[in-house]
Amino acid sequence: MQARTPLITPVLIVSCVIILISFAVRASFGVFQIPIAEEFNWLRAEFSLAIAIQNLAWGIGQPIFGALAEKIGDRRAIVIGALVYAAGLILSANSTTPIEHQAYAWLVGFGIAGTGFGVILAVVGRASSEENRSMSLAIVTAAGSGGQVFGAPVAEWLLTFLTWQSTFLVFAGVVVSLILTLPLMRAPEMASKAELEESLGQILIKAFKDPSYTLIFLGFFSCGYQLAFITAHFPAFVTELCGPILAGGVLHNIGITTTSALGAVAISLIGLANIAGTLAAGWAGKRYSKKYLLAGIYTGRTIVAALFIMFPITPVTVILFSIAMGSLWLATVPLTSGLVAHIYGLRYMGTLYGIVFFSHQLGSFLGVWLGGRMYDAFGSYTAVWWIGVAIGAFSAVVHLPIRERRLEGLVTA
Repeated sequence: MQARTPLITPVLIVSCVIILISFAVRASFGVFQIPIAEEFNWLRAEFSLAIAIQNLAWGIGQPIFGALAEKIGDRRAIVIGALVYAAGLILSANSTTPIEHQAYAWLVGFGIAGTGFGVILAVVGRASSEENRSMSLAIVTAAGSGGQVFGAPVAEWLLTFLTWQSTFLVFAGVVVSLILTLPLMRAPEMASKAELEESLGQILIKAFKDPSYTLIFLGFFSCGYQLAFITAHFPAFVTELCGPILAGGVLHNIGITTTSALGAVAISLIGLANIAGTLAAGWAGKRYSKKYLLAGIYTGRTIVAALFIMFPITPVTVILFSIAMGSLWLATVPLTSGLVAHIYGLRYMGTLYGIVFFSHQLGSFLGVWLGGRMYDAFGSYTAVWWIGVAIGAFSAVVHLPIRERRLEGLVTA
């Protein structure tokens, strides 16, 4: 019988710190969109492509780092991820051409994979009891939102007295410091003996033959599209649309005096609202059907995005949108990862969730790249928003046929 474990453990605390820092740096990249484009006189699509490549590399690297962690150990995989992440930031700080930024974005993306959800959620999933697993996964996911709360504003603050290049170097140092927390991350194996004896190949074959795994894979695509597009382009979007209205308004009176500050605050508010939303998803995931919760979240995102783009965009609607979308932002992650663990077991959760996450990052790549490309072509982000609305509705529907039970032929945990 599996021993009961407390909810708050050193493994959970360290995991939260790693995710928080990793995602704080990642969430800040949209703030650099305009400074870098203006310094080098680039098209918006050039830096957008670098961020898009970063998201694609993250998706490709996620199952690789998941498998690596299962082979050489979680902590060694995280060390490699942190070093690659920092190297990408340092090289990006010294690059002056679009092709250099786009090349080094591969390193940044792989580094995020090594310090991100695929590795960390698998550690926490194995270290948690069945009773606490859903909430543990939600707490770590919420920590990622915590990073988003201060990542963009900190970048904005650093840019007031540092160049963007120096800011990248500061972030690289912070990422490397994550290695110092790893001695506390000693995750016990909570998977069953039978699970430990199953090979990765056996599990992958069973998962790939299961239609539910394909539906989970397809459903996660829109999550990546919406989140990456907003993270990368929303600060610039807000800067350009809300400038004439901001001066002298209510937000001006409480200290939000520039559109760039409003953009950073919007990203921060999304992260803040998502802390509550993700924890609520973790609580609900223990009590209700995960597939129906996911369908509801995607429906909510679709409605919020559609309403936002249909009505006049003002600083107030930006704030309201940020809070509403933020409450649904990463709420999909503990439910999706928990669904993978529930159906396919814990032993290879990192690899299986990493493959599903690749779909998320394909969506991220498309959302970021298409945002920059269509802006340069049409001078507007409107079409990109409506594409996000359409694929959000698709994800809401595609989760409904998933069979939410242990796959036949797999061992029980």
